[in-house]
Amino acid sequence: MKTENERANPIGVFDSGVGGLTVVREIMRQLPGEKIIYFGDTARVPYGSKSKETITKYSRQIIRFLKTKNVKAIVIACNTASAYALEDIKNEIDIPIMGVIEPGARAAAMTTANKRIGIIGTEATIASGIYSEFIKKILTDAKVAGKACPLFVPLVEEGYTDDPVTTEIASRYLKDLKQENIDTLILGCTHYPLLRKTIADIMGSGVSLVNPAYETATQLREMLMKEGLMAEEKLDEESGKYEIFVSDTTKKFEDFARTILPSDFDSIRKINIEEY
Repeated sequence: MKTENERANPIGVFDSGVGGLTVVREIMRQLPGEKIIYFGDTARVPYGSKSKETITKYSRQIIRFLKTKNVKAIVIACNTASAYALEDIKNEIDIPIMGVIEPGARAAAMTTANKRIGIIGTEATIASGIYSEFIKKILTDAKVAGKACPLFVPLVEEGYTDDPVTTEIASRYLKDLKQENIDTLILGCTHYPLLRKTIADIMGSGVSLVNPAYETATQLREMLMKEGLMAEEKLDEESGKYEIFVSDTTKKFEDFARTILPSDFDSIRKINIEEY
């Protein structure tokens, strides 16, 4: 059984930029007793066009930083890092760690009726084939179609979530998937739920959208319970319950965080991640 101090330690969450805040939002909602430390690698975003070696290096640096904050578990709130770094890293650390891909794949397999599933993500996530691999462990005869949408991340980072330019680009990206007769579409990047309305309008009412952020928070609860690491559900509001760190401070990031997170945080602090 874990000690009370261990259970009271924060959960570490990281992503390449603002997208992982969609995962933080779901953790705040589903696990209100937990403290959270978030790191957004805003100086090195996007990850989706980088190599496996680079993404794994970045992930190791961030995990070393999070461990200095005595986190009790880590969520890689980035599909690209989940695809390329999780398997290597989980054997290197002594605390529970999870990504966002398996929860999203599981939800899609449970949602589809015709076993035709689409995935949109970064170039690295789509190239890895990892979503298809997880889905086919559950639905061996599933037909999975992937589409890389590399411009979605910079559009979200620039705040163009509701803009004609974004709608035009999304229409072009999703055109091929509309021909695949899919009934389920995984938003395979944590930035993409912020474009949910645009994507839903283009794909139509016959396609269910799966948000791995929600499913990740649900699976995190299961993992914490299994490991005996759940904090007390009724935690009094306190200063420092939610902390955010970044590798490059931007006003857009802070404005965005205050817009989407259901609870407040003290401040956003910049660190030199290269020191870790």
